[in-house]
Amino acid sequence: MSKNQQNPQRLLTLLSDFGDRDVYVGVMKGAIAQINPKLKVIDLTHQIPPQNIAAARFCLMDAYPYFPVGTVHVAVVDPGVGGQRRAIAVEFANGYLVGPDNGLFSGVLTHSPAIAAVELTNPNYWRTPNPSTTFHGRDIFAPVGAHLASGVSLQQLGTQINPESLVKLKIAECSQSENIITGCIQYIDHFGNLVSNIPGTYVQDKSWSVLVGDKIIPGSRTYGDVEIGDAIALVGSHGWVELAINSGNARSQLQMNLRDTIQVVIEMG
Repeated sequence: MSKNQQNPQRLLTLLSDFGDRDVYVGVMKGAIAQINPKLKVIDLTHQIPPQNIAAARFCLMDAYPYFPVGTVHVAVVDPGVGGQRRAIAVEFANGYLVGPDNGLFSGVLTHSPAIAAVELTNPNYWRTPNPSTTFHGRDIFAPVGAHLASGVSLQQLGTQINPESLVKLKIAECSQSENIITGCIQYIDHFGNLVSNIPGTYVQDKSWSVLVGDKIIPGSRTYGDVEIGDAIALVGSHGWVELAINSGNARSQLQMNLRDTIQVVIEMG
C-alpha cells in the first residue's frame, strides 16, 4: 500500500477557468457532494483566463506543495473538451491529478514525476455514462475526483497508460551563458506582475538586473526598494524572478505577454 492510499478520506481541490458568474463551479461541487458530502473541497482558483492552459499549469504547479500528501487536485481548463484529448488521473508523490491530458499537469510533473496514470474509461465512476460533450468537469472529472478522494484506487478508474505519453506543454527552458540567463514569461498574475521561468536561486546573493528590450530593470528584494510607478525585478513568493511595477501593472506598462523573452544579467566582479 502506497502512502497515498493510507488515508481513505483525502482533501480535494478545484481549479478551472469557469469564473464565478455562472453556476459551473457550484454544479461541480454538487456532483462531488452527491458522491461524498463529507469531503473537504478547496477552491484554488476559478479565474484562470479562458482556455489558458499555460496559466493553469503554473497555478497548479505553484499550489500543490502547500497541501497534504494524498490531496486530489481536479483541474479543468479544457478547450479540447469532447474531442480526442484523453481524460486522465495521475498519481504522483504528493497526491493525485484529475483532468484533461492537455499539458496543464506538466508543471507539477516536472517537479514530481508521475508514479502511475490511467485514462478515465470506467463510466461507473462518472456522473453519467453519457456525459455532456461540453462539461466533463461536471460529468467526469469532479465525480472521479470525489471517488478518488473517498478511497477508490487509481486502477479502478480506467485503463493504465504510460506516464511518458502524457502531454507536455511547451514552455521554453531558461538557459545560461556566462553572466546572462535567458528565460521567458510563464505567468501573469492578477496584479500584472510578470513571472519568468528563471529560478530565484540563480540570482541569490548576487547583484543583477533584467534586460527587457532596451530597458534595464534593477534586481531588488522588495517593492519598496523603488519609487511608486517604477519597474523592479525581484524574486517573488513563487520562487521565480519576476517583473513588477511598484503600485502599478507591469504587463501594461512594459507591454509584455506570455512567452516573451527576458534576460537576467549577473554583475561580474
